Amino acid sequence: MENEAGARGVCGWLLLLLGLAVAILGLAMGVGGGYLVFLGGSWYFVLMGAAMLASGVLVVARRPLGAWLYAVAFVATSFWAVADAGLEFWPLVSRLMTFAVIGVVIALAYPALVRSSGGSGGRGGYALAGVMALAVAAAIGYMFVPSPVLRATSTPDVVPVAEGQAQTDWKAWGNTVAGDRFAALDQITKDNIGQLQIAWTFRTGDIPESTGSGAEDQNTPLQVDDTLYHCTAYGKVFALDVDSGTERWRFDPQAESPNWQRCRGLGYYEDASIEAASGDAAAQAPAACRRRLFLPTIDARLIAIDAETGEPCADFGDDGTVDLQADMGPVNEGWYQQTSSPLVAGDLVVVGGRVADNFAVDEPPGVVRAFDVHSGELVWAWDPGNPETTQRPPEGETYTRGTPNVWSAMSYDPELGLIYLPTGNATPDFYAGQRTELDDQYSSSVVAVEAATGRVRWHYQMTHHDLWDLDVPAQPLLYDIPDDQGGILPTLIQVTKQGEIFMLDRETGEPIAEVEERPVPQGNMPGERYSPTQPFSVGMPSIGNEILAESDMWGATPFDQLLCRIEFKQMRYDGPYTPPGMDRALQFPGSLGGMNWGSVSVDPTTHYMFVNDMRLGLAHYMIPRDQIAAGASGIEMGVVPQQGTPFGAMRQRFLSPLGIPCQKPPFGTMSAIDLKTRELVWQVPVGTVQDTGPLGIKMRMPIPIGMPTLGASLATQSGLVFFAGTQDYYLRAFDSATGEEIWKARLPVGSQSGPMTYVSPNTGKQYVVVSAGGARQSPDRGDYVIGFALPGDATQ
Repeated sequence: MENEAGARGVCGWLLLLLGLAVAILGLAMGVGGGYLVFLGGSWYFVLMGAAMLASGVLVVARRPLGAWLYAVAFVATSFWAVADAGLEFWPLVSRLMTFAVIGVVIALAYPALVRSSGGSGGRGGYALAGVMALAVAAAIGYMFVPSPVLRATSTPDVVPVAEGQAQTDWKAWGNTVAGDRFAALDQITKDNIGQLQIAWTFRTGDIPESTGSGAEDQNTPLQVDDTLYHCTAYGKVFALDVDSGTERWRFDPQAESPNWQRCRGLGYYEDASIEAASGDAAAQAPAACRRRLFLPTIDARLIAIDAETGEPCADFGDDGTVDLQADMGPVNEGWYQQTSSPLVAGDLVVVGGRVADNFAVDEPPGVVRAFDVHSGELVWAWDPGNPETTQRPPEGETYTRGTPNVWSAMSYDPELGLIYLPTGNATPDFYAGQRTELDDQYSSSVVAVEAATGRVRWHYQMTHHDLWDLDVPAQPLLYDIPDDQGGILPTLIQVTKQGEIFMLDRETGEPIAEVEERPVPQGNMPGERYSPTQPFSVGMPSIGNEILAESDMWGATPFDQLLCRIEFKQMRYDGPYTPPGMDRALQFPGSLGGMNWGSVSVDPTTHYMFVNDMRLGLAHYMIPRDQIAAGASGIEMGVVPQQGTPFGAMRQRFLSPLGIPCQKPPFGTMSAIDLKTRELVWQVPVGTVQDTGPLGIKMRMPIPIGMPTLGASLATQSGLVFFAGTQDYYLRAFDSATGEEIWKARLPVGSQSGPMTYVSPNTGKQYVVVSAGGARQSPDRGDYVIGFALPGDATQ
């Protein structure tokens, strides 16, 4: 009897705790749901909250009706979830999983509720709990199953590399100056990639310290003959043996900057006359710097380095260095630096520069300059604020300050003699009443300049009067597309932060794929002006930029989804190009993208272009000048001063309280676009929550939900696409025909770097190399350069 009484006592306490928990959750949901209704949102949450509150109170009172009420509410929730979200898996998980788990517990408690009320039976609750538990388990299991956003309907054949056509070197950041990131190599295939393994690892000893100010390893190494060249976030350069990864030499520029430390790539030049020379001519050629690397530094220098020895090239500039702060006027520390690779175009080395966003209007110029690869002498300059002057400014003057800059990588067409510049906007980003006519003309555009003179041939603008930090962030892809008439269309393809993809004639700048000028929302900030329309590239697929609705809000649980819905309804959001204002407004995609600096890769045997993206919103609002605190900088997020304008600005990621993007998954994908048909052929989520999660806590589960991506991809002629720029720590390979992930290798830390590949001239073995210095938003940092290869000899 005492045992039975004790059991009843424990059971009573458990029912009390269960009822209180359900009631408290219901009360919280009801209060939040009521506020959502007040904001004009869905009634569901207030109704479900009321049902849970009543259910919990009844359970506390030990009445079986509490369980029945919850069951009815759960069934109604299931119908609402499908009506609200359709049959998409992740939205349904957000709406149903938590309630289903609670339902399992209530079903298990139902027999006890029946007994507590003086009745008998109720054992059907155990059966129901079992069924629901199996459904929950099945849903959890399905979380680990990759699910394409768009499944491929055809599979183009792999075309073997023709004899003598295999790639021999990787001499530019994008492999070629066209930015194709394609390697005509097929030793590593879909059939044998399962055997791919680490062949060597090199440690630079130069770990990018994650201080919140932008120190990140984003390098893609170069390879020439039997040497690999790598640069670190702080600008140290290493020459490595391609087969062993052992160091041959290193160069330290002793560069410092308080922010935005990175080196995405080096430039490479080899003297064609020396390479072609033989006999006496070769013997008489100068030994030093026959091959030279160009290092852009974080403290605004351009250094020429002998690729054979690692010594500065004394004939270039001032003993190997050109000071890029010359003719720029005052340059505050960290306000101007080089972050992307220089472009080597014939006998020119061309550099732009990253100008710090949002500090002030009178920041350093956005000038692009071309220097002689041998002497370092200025050949021409393109000053967006004074395009008629293509040399140094007059004595005592500077290039035009505060103009649009070119911080990303450039491309070059030697046949047309044109260099293509992807521009940003004139700083600051979110208030532009002070911008000049030329600022508006050249910002957020692709500008084609003549390689010989630096004069503008044409330009095409992707965002008019940019108020959203929609810099053109990626290297333009130059690609020849068959025109179905036996000829080709010489195209330039540009991906953008807003998820739009533009296809232009690279000779004239005219759109090849249709572009529509569409009306966009207008703002009312004092002193500001607004473009009435913006260009939408309707002739190409858009990626990850759908117009959001309340039903698109998401969370790991219904509770953080409710908070995201409240935040969404609190913000002003009128779709694309919602302008900044004094109230909190939503920009989607946010200023990180869409697509970013990693650009694209392409397989010319199938005409498939591969695009990775991220899907993160940005919440922002303007702040009157007298309310901006001293020292505001907002390097990543937060308040930015925008000195010289009437307003500063607040920038915040659109995240749930758990630190998860508020809109439904995926948050990052890899897509394939057929450039002949201009159609999206497949799209898959990329990245798992293994090394990240709510509140920054690593979930350590490979759930392929698709996380934001940042980095470059690599396509090979064997039908593979390699990618490492995810928030989990993997190098992956996808089947380029279908998007199926067919291989992955664990990295010691994450990567933002672009993989590259080559065949060793000594061993004939193909390697895939990636730099792993740490994923964006991850505290884990490293200094790894890792080479992968198949086991055994290349002939096996």
